Amino acid sequence: MGFPVERPRRLRQTPALRRLVSQTRLSPSDLVLPLFVREGVDEPVAIGSMPGVVQHSRASLRVAAREAVAAGVGGLMLFGVPTTRDAVGSGADHPDGILNVGLRDLRDEVGDRTVVMADLCLDEFTDHGHCGVLDDRGRVDNDATLERYASMALAQAESGAHVLGLSGMMDGQVGHVRAALDDVGRTDTLVLAYAAKYASAFYGPFREAVGSTLVGDRATYQQDPGNAVEALREVRLDVAEGADLVMVKPALPYLDVLRQVADAVDVPVAAYQVSGEYAMIEAAAAAGMIDRDRAILESLTAIRRAGAQVILTYWASEVAARL
Repeated sequence: MGFPVERPRRLRQTPALRRLVSQTRLSPSDLVLPLFVREGVDEPVAIGSMPGVVQHSRASLRVAAREAVAAGVGGLMLFGVPTTRDAVGSGADHPDGILNVGLRDLRDEVGDRTVVMADLCLDEFTDHGHCGVLDDRGRVDNDATLERYASMALAQAESGAHVLGLSGMMDGQVGHVRAALDDVGRTDTLVLAYAAKYASAFYGPFREAVGSTLVGDRATYQQDPGNAVEALREVRLDVAEGADLVMVKPALPYLDVLRQVADAVDVPVAAYQVSGEYAMIEAAAAAGMIDRDRAILESLTAIRRAGAQVILTYWASEVAARL
């Protein structure tokens, strides 16, 4: 009679059936909440380009951490916003630098009930806004930067970070930091390598969030958006150097890369749903163009489906509570 023999629609008839046979599931423990702590403020400071996201005071940071833990999020990734910056990012490894103080506050507040992660990069702390120190010609000096990263790693580990997020995209950063940690007996501190971090336009709102002073771009060390095979090379090198987890960043524009990375390695794979991705969905929802809640869940499900076991998202606490 020409009627279909196979009827896949039978599996979609009711919400209960769709839940039963769902092939990709989100869990609160998959999600990591990025947090910003700002030096010298007593109240949270709104970030205009990221509605609902703030630069925290030390007190409000603790509140946000408690809420995230109560919602069941898998981790917290902390960024620091200092009041002063210099050429070498001195505040990054100073014991009283805002990021290290914030890490101690988080560990004091949540202990081991969630995973405390630290952004290990110099861009928030340098007056030129680059992720490393500059040579006398104004170029990022890879090997001199590795020495600063090693010092940061020791400070962050001492401050209580479970995981160090190496986001600078310097050659050899994972091996150098791993060796520095191991040399002082910090063998249990994990390294999350931002292995495939692209020179993306989607970081724009983040620059406001950390008060970035960057002039120019980071194309000499972050990856070219057109390159996927190169991402696999970066990932392979980072795993060989001792990375415990690897990351693809941004997430949605690079789902193809994420899938390839997930297929290529046997360590956990993370993806960062970056500030521009967040801002676009919030802006479109505010304009009435999309259903906000559905778009958020769909975007996160897509990232999970592409292979991410860990997803950094500014909606982590909200979505975890919903799940």
